[in-house]
Amino acid sequence: MNGFEAELRAVAEKRYHHLHPFNQRMHAGELTRDELRGWILNRFHYQRHIPVKDAFVLAKLATPELRRMWLRRIQDHDGAAPGEGGIERWLRLGEAAGLERSLLLSGEGVLPGVRLAVDGYVNLCRNGSALEAVAASLTELFAPDLMRTRIAAFERHYQWIDPDGLRYFQVRVSQGRQDSGEALALVLDWARMRADQDKAVAALAYKCDLLWSLLDAVDGAYR
Repeated sequence: MNGFEAELRAVAEKRYHHLHPFNQRMHAGELTRDELRGWILNRFHYQRHIPVKDAFVLAKLATPELRRMWLRRIQDHDGAAPGEGGIERWLRLGEAAGLERSLLLSGEGVLPGVRLAVDGYVNLCRNGSALEAVAASLTELFAPDLMRTRIAAFERHYQWIDPDGLRYFQVRVSQGRQDSGEALALVLDWARMRADQDKAVAALAYKCDLLWSLLDAVDGAYR
């Protein structure tokens, strides 16, 4: 591992939202039903914008090979057909937790702080360089471990949620590993100069801060 890769990983190790008190309480089984449902509802606002931000990234990629690789991410979330994909699986998580699908799709109840955080990420991918947009996605480096922790916590502490609703987390273990590996290779290849490396580190730190802010909003609203 070179020094630049170690620097990127250190950002996520220190600032990724696995350390946020809300996630810590979730994994310890300390959330109430209302808190967990509130998180599911608000996090859906983030989930449904993942393909949107990925479409902006896709438009910045210069070769068919890169665009085909990134297009898979959009399909992973939107699905290849109705009833498939990560967004659908999150809707089923909501239903398993007792939330109406129509409520999640309506956007009603999404907190202003969550909207601001999600807009910040989409705008980074819209207005930033390809390097910055791809570097911001490197929070995925830590997503597989977080998903495994979350699955175990839900199975142990939140047995009132239908186990079928956990499918989103289960699928993201392997998807996150693939996505982060591809994105890391691109960032290491593109950022050879120190100025570019600084931009990549800053973009990843900004993404970590946005995810943290999202949880700040949820944590403050449902206690």
